[in-house]
Amino acid sequence: MRKTLIAAITGRANTGKSTLMNTLLGVKISIVSNKPQTTRNNIRGILTKGDIQYIFLDTPGLHKPKDKLGSYMMRSANSALAENLDVIIYVVSAGDRIGPVEESIMKRFSEMEVPVVLIVNKTDINDGRTVGETILQFSQKYNFASVIPLSAKTGKGTEIVFEEIDKYAIEDEWPFPEDFVTDSSERSLASEMIREKILVLTSEEVPHGVAVSIESFEEKEDLISIRAEIFCERASHKPIIIGKNGETLKKIGTMAREDMEKLFGVKVYLDLWVKVKENWRANEIAVANMGYKEEKD
Repeated sequence: MRKTLIAAITGRANTGKSTLMNTLLGVKISIVSNKPQTTRNNIRGILTKGDIQYIFLDTPGLHKPKDKLGSYMMRSANSALAENLDVIIYVVSAGDRIGPVEESIMKRFSEMEVPVVLIVNKTDINDGRTVGETILQFSQKYNFASVIPLSAKTGKGTEIVFEEIDKYAIEDEWPFPEDFVTDSSERSLASEMIREKILVLTSEEVPHGVAVSIESFEEKEDLISIRAEIFCERASHKPIIIGKNGETLKKIGTMAREDMEKLFGVKVYLDLWVKVKENWRANEIAVANMGYKEEKD
């Protein structure tokens, strides 16, 4: 008897949602960095285990948008909560306090007829008292179906997630082939892997103003050739991304290529170019042209 389970992973920015999904899947498909608002699109991760096909939706971190890109991200996150969900996985960090963002999230939950599992993440860098206080604070505000303290980074405690969410799986045919891990295109995955390395390797003022466009993606039997353009918002950011004698750009390319080869299973040739597009995040057309636009039915 086959079953499916659709779960949205939601929460405010920088709580470890993408790390949790990658850990649950056992493969990295969502990019991860210590910069807030790393995830910009809803990413669908697929895991078939036993008789259940899990469909996890990794969503942008909930925050108050300051530009057109931020508004797009919030629409993406909210659209995931509007899907036909079987369970919601709400991720907070140990030590988090309830503020306006958390209040609005839990208010939204109260308007939905979907069980919510609270994940208290980052137990590896917080003591038991901090974890306990976080659990108590959030549990007093909302009646969660279950509460799981864990470390998405180390994997400790993540096996309990499956034990808790399996009960919400429904009898249904699997919508995806058994070996699928995501329905994102390889072009989209490549773009995100490049952007992740920019987040990791550049200074604080650069990452949020960066977008990556895949200009060509040519597949052969044993090689994928990719030409990508990196757009930054300010002329002063371009030399930071390139680095002295091109060293930073070379590292971005090497690290991204290694991740792509691991995921795609073939050799990758990667050609990167850096361009300036002033204040593109504030322009709705520019944001859409960078790939951040709603899909039409």
